Amino acid sequence: MAQSKADRSAAAKKAAATRKRNQAQQKATRQQAGKKAAASRQRKDAAGHVGKARKTAGSAAGGVTSAAKSAGGAAVSAGKSVASRVGGRKRK
Repeated sequence: MAQSKADRSAAAKKAAATRKRNQAQQKATRQQAGKKAAASRQRKDAAGHVGKARKTAGSAAGGVTSAAKSAGGAAVSAGKSVASRVGGRKRK
């Protein structure tokens, strides 16, 4: 039995709605992936700062200033990572 024009039109509307829904879902997934990637990169950067601070603190007394700078950098990077992970506003 042949489809009527109304049947074809209804099927086309349903397909269009499905495509629109799928596009919105893909866009949300891509945005979330970007946030996770940024948060992971910032977390690794913070870990690097912590390691550097630990290393310089273990060396001579002249490294105290450098260790403090690295510890501060670790705190900033960790804050950025957490903010990115929870979707907060970007910090400069």
